[in-house]
Amino acid sequence: MVVMIPDAFSETEEQEWIDHMLARLRKREARDGRASDTALRDRAVRLARRYYPEHPECAAPRSVRWVDNQQRRWGSCTPSDGTIRISRRIMMMPSWVIDYVLLHELAHLVHPDHSRPFWDMVARYSKAERARGYLEGIADAEASDPR
Repeated sequence: MVVMIPDAFSETEEQEWIDHMLARLRKREARDGRASDTALRDRAVRLARRYYPEHPECAAPRSVRWVDNQQRRWGSCTPSDGTIRISRRIMMMPSWVIDYVLLHELAHLVHPDHSRPFWDMVARYSKAERARGYLEGIADAEASDPR
């Protein structure tokens, strides 16, 4: 989560604002169900049925869950056991970005690499390039953050 605050804030005010925003985030997560692994899996299955209907394996991943241990990846997939893990860092990103990450990982259930057929499959999602650009911008911003 990135919290933007005025430079004039003291360290105490900064921490109070961060705590306030984290509390709001947790309330929103609870309200809209984004925090639920079950809701995330259901979302992945709906996306797979819509974008990859000829690949039933995409609509039947063994698990799709949020994880806290991915600091350099947005998601990961283990095709051999059908598990998908999505970094909790993207939880509050726009829904079309989350959908892209899910579709990217679902495509790995068919193509475990980043081959041309894999990217052709991902490109079925009309916002794929936009989402990739969004994520690249976030990654660049995180890489240039001196903290």
